[in-house]
Amino acid sequence: MATERLSNVLSHITPTQKPLDQITQKNPDDVVITLAIRTPLTKGKRGGFKDTPLDGIVFKLLQQVVRKMDLDPQMVEDVCLGNVSDAKAAYYVRAALLAAGFPNTTSASSVNRFCSSGLKATQDIANMIAVGAIEVGLAIGAESMSTGGDRLTRPFVDEIINGSQDAADCLQPMGQTSENVGKDFNITRDLQDEYATESYRRAEVAQKAGWFDDEIVPIKAQVDGKEVTLTKDEGPRWGTTFEALHKLKPAFPDYGDRSTGGNSSQVTDGAAAVLLMKRSKALEMGQPILAKYVGATVAGLAPRIMGIGPSLAVPKLLGKYNLTIDDIDVIELNEAFASMAVYCKDKLTIPHEKMNIRGGAIALGHPLGCTGTRQIVTGLSECRRQKAKILLTTMCIGTGMGMAGLFVNEQV
Repeated sequence: MATERLSNVLSHITPTQKPLDQITQKNPDDVVITLAIRTPLTKGKRGGFKDTPLDGIVFKLLQQVVRKMDLDPQMVEDVCLGNVSDAKAAYYVRAALLAAGFPNTTSASSVNRFCSSGLKATQDIANMIAVGAIEVGLAIGAESMSTGGDRLTRPFVDEIINGSQDAADCLQPMGQTSENVGKDFNITRDLQDEYATESYRRAEVAQKAGWFDDEIVPIKAQVDGKEVTLTKDEGPRWGTTFEALHKLKPAFPDYGDRSTGGNSSQVTDGAAAVLLMKRSKALEMGQPILAKYVGATVAGLAPRIMGIGPSLAVPKLLGKYNLTIDDIDVIELNEAFASMAVYCKDKLTIPHEKMNIRGGAIALGHPLGCTGTRQIVTGLSECRRQKAKILLTTMCIGTGMGMAGLFVNEQV
């Protein structure tokens, strides 16, 4: 009874811990990121990776991971590759890691949750570490859009198409869903072009200032039979203006006239990786702790407006930790299309100065399965530059979903 009374008294005189304090406090069992790197993002079918298929891109990134992680490769127990367009991705990542210097005791898998595949790979590795299934794991997001694509080769069977309008709508091309969002929520062509212009401006500023230098690793590749060294993203078009974008023809005229090649994400090749382990393991092995993985979640919605998925996933994730948008310092929201980016920014009341500070997929490119991991790498780099604490990443997902992830920067 005395102990119970003492506990009651202490509960009244000890301030209640704030939600931000709860997620930023450091515990031995925290899952942390100790390495976060990516390749340059190159133009699909005509850029630096156009002659390098998926297994080659993954292999080249894994070579850089081995060089930079300051850790015996045999400590890495599992590697998960997020990829959208290649059903053989699991073959490629397993063979690539063996060739890159990991031992045959390192396992591998692939995962596909459309554009959030890289974030899903991170979530899967983090969850395995959290429950003790492995101690150290690597999450990768990679895509060769030069050699692959995410379109179906046939329609669904009649029972599916006739069984549900939502099911039938899963066949809608992404461009059509962008036009649906524009029409349904009055995201005009002007608004979309204005947003895209700012994406290009921010990417130009970041590239000129060297803000990407600590996240991009140089990659050697063969282009038209010659070896080149890739060091920077190819997507940013310096000097892009609203007037120039406004002259572009609609990219999906069968469905509408608001989305164009200038205000939609670029077809791109690239890869990104994050190394994860528990805080206690990182300290034991003398690893630099870049960030704490807090959590991730997914939410579903009507497939015909799949692009607004972040507007559902973000509140769901923040609600789990009793946070609001005001608590977030840096936000990486996928710019699959300007229509969805504008809608989500406004619906979530995100201050634009917090969101996609270095530009997003409209300017940088969107290698489908890569972007979910690329956002983590870019977001953490931006947090370090700002000495900011809380990073939120979020994706729209084809067939009608949204995914969001939460991280705490520890390089302040």
